Amino acid sequence: MLTLHLITGITVLVANLTAGVWGATAWYRRRPSVGFWYVLRFAQVSVVVQVALGALLTLEGREAPDGLHYVYGVLPIVVALLGEGARVVASDHELEGLDFDSLPRDRQIAVAAAISRRETGIMAVSALVIFGLALRAAFTSPL
Repeated sequence: MLTLHLITGITVLVANLTAGVWGATAWYRRRPSVGFWYVLRFAQVSVVVQVALGALLTLEGREAPDGLHYVYGVLPIVVALLGEGARVVASDHELEGLDFDSLPRDRQIAVAAAISRRETGIMAVSALVIFGLALRAAFTSPL
């Protein structure tokens, strides 16, 4: 189980760094990327699996010598949830006061692009923060 926790930890690092860089690049270039969202969701699932494995290891009696390992291990879930919440608020903000269906088609496309760009930027930052927290968790690991 310890080896699986280590492999999943590496997956969390790689997946979140990939999602963060991909999303930041898409945001900067103002080019929506469907692939980014798949990588991001994979990265988020890897975080949940990693925390679950860590919890199982703790229940088995294996404890990290540094309590910060648990903090940095669980914070990525909090960051992911906050990122999702901010993403929803950002899209609501973009649609505030608009009757989307009554807008001309070109304006609808512009609003949709603005929402997509905002959401991508928020989630890219979220993935990069999770990468940093997971990296810190790795440095506080007994392995």
